[in-house]
Amino acid sequence: MQVTETLSDGLKRGYTIVVPAADIEGKRTTRLTELAKTVKLAGFRPGKVPMGVVRSRFGSAVMSEVLEESVNDATRKVLSDRGLRSATQPKVEVVTLDEAQDLEFKVELELMPDIAMPDFSTIELVRFKATPSDEAVTKALDEMAARAKEMVDVPEVRPAATGEVLVCDFLGKLDGEPFPGGAASDMDIEVGGSGFIPGFTEQLAGMSPGEAKTISVTFPAEYGAAELAGKDATFDITAKALKRPVLPAVDDELAKKFGFEALDEMKDLIRGQIQREYDQVSRMRIKRLLLDALAARADFPIPESMATGEFDAIWQRLEQDRKNGQIDEDDKAKDDETLKAEYKAIADRRVRLGLLLAEIGRAKEIIVSPDEMMRAMRTEAGRYPGQEQQIMDLFRKNPNVAETLRGPIFEEKVVDFILELAKVTTTDVTPEELAREPEA
Repeated sequence: MQVTETLSDGLKRGYTIVVPAADIEGKRTTRLTELAKTVKLAGFRPGKVPMGVVRSRFGSAVMSEVLEESVNDATRKVLSDRGLRSATQPKVEVVTLDEAQDLEFKVELELMPDIAMPDFSTIELVRFKATPSDEAVTKALDEMAARAKEMVDVPEVRPAATGEVLVCDFLGKLDGEPFPGGAASDMDIEVGGSGFIPGFTEQLAGMSPGEAKTISVTFPAEYGAAELAGKDATFDITAKALKRPVLPAVDDELAKKFGFEALDEMKDLIRGQIQREYDQVSRMRIKRLLLDALAARADFPIPESMATGEFDAIWQRLEQDRKNGQIDEDDKAKDDETLKAEYKAIADRRVRLGLLLAEIGRAKEIIVSPDEMMRAMRTEAGRYPGQEQQIMDLFRKNPNVAETLRGPIFEEKVVDFILELAKVTTTDVTPEELAREPEA
């Protein structure tokens, strides 16, 4: 095999590779000989098909397989002999593809950069830790009590207040004419509650049973029914009865309604849930600080194609958000040139950090175990109640889909490894301080 380097520019490499025709023919003959031992053709006993017949019938197909295999093997050998690691899928261009001539092809690729291991002991980080207050637990208990509220009839005739429920009949109209789906009878409507057209329930405040009124509203522009979206409408409303919420006492009986033995047990669970939420925010903050510290130490070139691919993905999402009217407020006033420069820097940072974390994991032999993958698949399946088995079957039948779960697990394990070696100081803060957005 003859190899000639044609390109050496930063991380880019190019080679022209020539594989002798004799080597190709040797592989094809070997493959055809093996095939002749098992092939079954009409008129011949198994294993007794003449080589000429086998070559005539299967020669072209076998040659295609041999050529593809030869290109792949030759490319791997070039990288192996030179101690190179490809960062991207090599681009192959066949120059000569003739059975009577040597196989000649060109290979272009980008290499993994040389990445030096940072001194993790020099990374200094602060971990914020917040503890649930009694007030936070009490607030959560009150919210649970609110979910267990009962609505009782109000016997006297009086105006409805926000949070109470009016039993109503209503008829919706566009330009004075009723429209389909705009009428209901004996419907419970919470005064000031959600779930209706903006401004609808708020206008019920002060209505008394037996009273009728007409209100005006505007359907949202993004309303599901196109014939109503953005339209002004009126609703003729008749209040028929009033109900008020009665909250249960926060005691052992309430706890039993939620499946606990006693109130203290429910308090402990709530406190634990709040603590886990705080710990998750704390984890996100220290991880962000760690990635900032690693980015400052990641001084190496990155493959141009990886940076371009990451930027293209970011820009595509931004253009889609812009089309949907969901572009970030900070980006609205910026021109494309400014935005592209900013997002190019973000793309470069993501690629650089991704390469660094991957190299740390490789060098320190950090792996994702089968048990960890199985737990991740079960967790993901649990996000789809009633479809858990279908999701697990999807993972088993499509390994590539399951592999999408490996990256986040691997990244978290690498982060944990680094945090063990870094200088981490824990500081107690209030929940408000923990939730405060850190400076960019």
